[in-house]
Amino acid sequence: MTSHIAYMSRALQLAERGLFTTAPNPRVGCVIVVNDVIVGEGWHQRAGEGHAEVNALKQAGLKAKGADCYVTLEPCSHFGRTPPCADTLINAGVRRVFIAMMDPNPRVAGSGIAKLEAAGIATTVGILEQQAEKLNIGFCQRMRTGRPYIRSKIAMSVDGRTAMASGESKWITGSAARQDVQQLRARSSAILTGIGTILADNPALSVRPEAWYPQQTIRQPLRVVVDSQLRMPDDAKIFEDNAQVLIATSSAIKAVSHAEVCHLPSINNQIDLAALMTELAQREINEVMVEAGSQLNGALLAAGLIDELVIYMAPKIMGDGAKGIFHLPDFTSMADNIDLQITDIRPVGDDWRITALPKYNKDNE
Repeated sequence: MTSHIAYMSRALQLAERGLFTTAPNPRVGCVIVVNDVIVGEGWHQRAGEGHAEVNALKQAGLKAKGADCYVTLEPCSHFGRTPPCADTLINAGVRRVFIAMMDPNPRVAGSGIAKLEAAGIATTVGILEQQAEKLNIGFCQRMRTGRPYIRSKIAMSVDGRTAMASGESKWITGSAARQDVQQLRARSSAILTGIGTILADNPALSVRPEAWYPQQTIRQPLRVVVDSQLRMPDDAKIFEDNAQVLIATSSAIKAVSHAEVCHLPSINNQIDLAALMTELAQREINEVMVEAGSQLNGALLAAGLIDELVIYMAPKIMGDGAKGIFHLPDFTSMADNIDLQITDIRPVGDDWRITALPKYNKDNE
């Protein structure tokens, strides 16, 4: 089993190379092995291009006949923009296929494995399954629940403040933290913000080319603005570089320069955020990164929609008059609190990055 883990680990490393480029498709890696020697490697690079299995088999050539295949996601069984990978593996004559996890896509969901086994190819599922799931956390959630994975990025001081009373917030954190945020943006299918942030900070919310992410590979995420009253200014920086912008509103639809307007129902005069997430999932958005103020973050948290918090804590004290992280109704008892499961804490330059998962159903644990 040790060798199986080693080969699947390599397949996961390959899959991660598509972290910034495969959306809306999952990130998948594949390794072809003959007599304990890797003869082919591949990963899915972009939607519409060859899948991981196809790329690995191409490298292996005739050596693939009788080989073992290690793949991080169940081979597809249906025709999409490319032919079924299960058929490709069968035609190549592989002997066994080791799979990290089943595909949660209802169009596959075990049918790829069934097709391989019907052709006499032995399959094993579940090697490094948790790692494979984590790599495609947004894709898996969209397929299972019909909504994307929502990750909120927050920069705050040690005393939990995100902006001065005037709204000034640049820069709470240092350059290393801001560069780290670029990687979160790059892996996201959409960046979500509120009209308050647009009017106060006028951010571009773009992915900037860095040494780790060269210009020629940049896939800019969709920018989504919650703007219930359609107050978006035509000259906002978010429109720069011909960016794709979606404005979610409950106001009467009217044309907005440079953007698509999406009318959604409202709850208590605020956008129905759950309906927005359903809309984004229908647009094949896997991961949403929230870069917003306390109002939108508070509303998302109150609705139980934030899946993950990434908090950059700067060694600063901003005082009682500065703005907090979440605008929430008053909690009257400790039972009302929302607990967090902290999954990671690490230094990023002079700041600290805290990753935490909200625990919404404390009473059901």
